[in-house]
Amino acid sequence: MIHALRRRAAEQEAALGRRLAQQEAETERLAGELLPVAVERLQRGASVEEVLEGVAYAPGADPRFHAAHEAVLRSVLEAVRAEEDLRESAHRAFVNIARRVQAIVHQQAQDLREMEDRHGNEPEFFGDLLHLDHGTALIGRLADSIAVLGGSRPGRQWQQNVPLFNVLRGAMSRIIDYQRVDLHSVAEAAIVGPAVESLIHALAELLDNATRYSPPQTRVHLTAVEVQSGIAVEIEDAGVGLTEEARRRAERVLAQASAGIDLNDLGETPRLGLAVVGRLAQTHDFQVSLRPSAYGGVRCVLIVPQDLITATPTPGGSVARAATLPPPKRRTRPTPTPLPRPNGAAMEEDPAAVGRNANGLP
Repeated sequence: MIHALRRRAAEQEAALGRRLAQQEAETERLAGELLPVAVERLQRGASVEEVLEGVAYAPGADPRFHAAHEAVLRSVLEAVRAEEDLRESAHRAFVNIARRVQAIVHQQAQDLREMEDRHGNEPEFFGDLLHLDHGTALIGRLADSIAVLGGSRPGRQWQQNVPLFNVLRGAMSRIIDYQRVDLHSVAEAAIVGPAVESLIHALAELLDNATRYSPPQTRVHLTAVEVQSGIAVEIEDAGVGLTEEARRRAERVLAQASAGIDLNDLGETPRLGLAVVGRLAQTHDFQVSLRPSAYGGVRCVLIVPQDLITATPTPGGSVARAATLPPPKRRTRPTPTPLPRPNGAAMEEDPAAVGRNANGLP
């Protein structure tokens, strides 16, 4: 009798041990496998019910245990769904605010251009208008950056192809220290209309980084050459350069932005440049790399793929012609060198019909 009771107790103890081991394994599977997969499916757009229906529990376990796990999983998914809805709402709000600013900037730019046309023969007044025009372009670039990070696109859209030379000038016109940029050789090619604004914006962010993080007395060198995979736009500065750790961190920002970025991750004092470039690179398949520069700073290369490139719609060498033209007329009071009109206005002019200096600027 006692022997039978002991045997039964041992069997019950063994069964209980197996049950506990199975439940422990199921709990570990819930935390390490089921929950991450479920959250990923939810973030890709599936509903909570669709995710729960697709969860496969191990057979043979206590139904009450599975029910408890499903309740935990449902609670987590509903919390994640609420957080995702809140994040999407914040993104939409950012984009809507950016769109309103873009509309105001666009109207302001149009008004300024009309004033420039009316007062082009009044040097002092015209210089002030160009200064305001440049500032408007900088505000527009910031609004575009917010829109891009919110999952939208830059404001302006181009219907026709634009010469690469004009694209580079457009990018230069959207940074503060455009006068420090030396525009060197530029491949004879054009960018297809749908990619023009994104390329201008990405290059403007990279040029802004190059001028912002290099000594003010140094030059930034900009070139664009044909390579097997497309067009390589190279930006080299003479700053302090990047340590290997800093370079990896910058490339990680580019990669994370390409996969989608949470605006909350930008922090209280966000640095938007590389994050914006990463989003635009993902949209248009740009390839961006950072390497040490021969000038001691950073050499950034952006590859424009072949499917975004077409034959230039204007004959001849724009840079070569601009370099041989007489320099701009001296103004009657100290003002910055006239800027290319931001937001693409300058890109609608024929470079051969307007006087340019050696950098390709008016």
